[in-house]
Amino acid sequence: MENYRILVINPGSTSTKVGVFEGETCLYEGTVRHSREELDKFPGIIDQAPMRMELIKSQLKENNIDLASIDGFIGRGGIVKPMLSGTYTVNDKLLYDLENLPSALSHASCLGGVFARELGEEYNKPYFIADPVVVDERTPIAKLTGLPGVERPCVFHCLNQKAVVRRFCKENGKKFDEANVIVAHMGGGITVGAHCRGMVIDVNDGINGEGPYSPERLGGMPVTVVLDLLKEGKYTIEQMGKLCSKAGGFVAHFGTNSALEVENRALAGDEQAKLVFDGVGYNVAKTIGSMAAVLKGEVDAVILTGGLAYSKYLCNYIKEMIGFIAPVCVYPGEGELEALAASAIRVLSGEEKAKEYQG
Repeated sequence: MENYRILVINPGSTSTKVGVFEGETCLYEGTVRHSREELDKFPGIIDQAPMRMELIKSQLKENNIDLASIDGFIGRGGIVKPMLSGTYTVNDKLLYDLENLPSALSHASCLGGVFARELGEEYNKPYFIADPVVVDERTPIAKLTGLPGVERPCVFHCLNQKAVVRRFCKENGKKFDEANVIVAHMGGGITVGAHCRGMVIDVNDGINGEGPYSPERLGGMPVTVVLDLLKEGKYTIEQMGKLCSKAGGFVAHFGTNSALEVENRALAGDEQAKLVFDGVGYNVAKTIGSMAAVLKGEVDAVILTGGLAYSKYLCNYIKEMIGFIAPVCVYPGEGELEALAASAIRVLSGEEKAKEYQG
């Protein structure tokens, strides 16, 4: 990988992670934290941009990072309109959607592309986003539901899923666009994707109530059960929406989103904690099995990744269920900064061509 110097910006709800990479080497990694009181002064996420940018520049200056030495800027992509996987220049259409689409403005990730473009224009260097959660490469049949005109939504951990497939291919002498791999990203939300020759042809939606439950997500439930809960007044529509994305799973069962806490309780003999923790592994394994069917059994590897992949207990549980499908590789963590830097370098080195967002 060529030694281009890349600044990576990954905004979260109450912090902004920044990293400076030279090739594969991380020269600097830091986090700018924002208090809730500080953020509540602003009417919306996009209004936070000047304050956050000032703090980012200040922290980089304190750590002797000269922005003029950067060859390219890349930010985490926001929840914009569906697109194919790849590295995208932040053109006018993309900038408009990052700053105006209600879906984009629901999460601070929209600021990644905004910051990358601002810095790129200031220092006259290229600026990008890469593989946001709205990448959609599914086949038409994978989008179908039983209701005409209604498709399955698609929100998943594209950035890390693509990155770990590239890592697997590099370590095993395979070409990215020829490998068939199933990736289970297991974090606060869980998504399991079928990667067929470089394309994610099917994947569960990680935030809208599909697939395995997780530390924070409700996971899939029968529609009639949800309707009954609403009809009986046990939950409002707003509460049910929160259960889907933030208050389901471990939060609903135990009042915590800490997988480590639940695992420790399970290992200490708490039978309910063990049942619920094992249930995550059970449902991940079951979803992996469905993706093996999507790939017609032609699977080079199954990859377990994300924060929950640090749990040897959970990974072993899953391996016991699906080890017959293909060799299992475990790449714990998310590696978002590294993945974004690598995406920018592939474009700057000419290995890939930057794509243009069409909106």
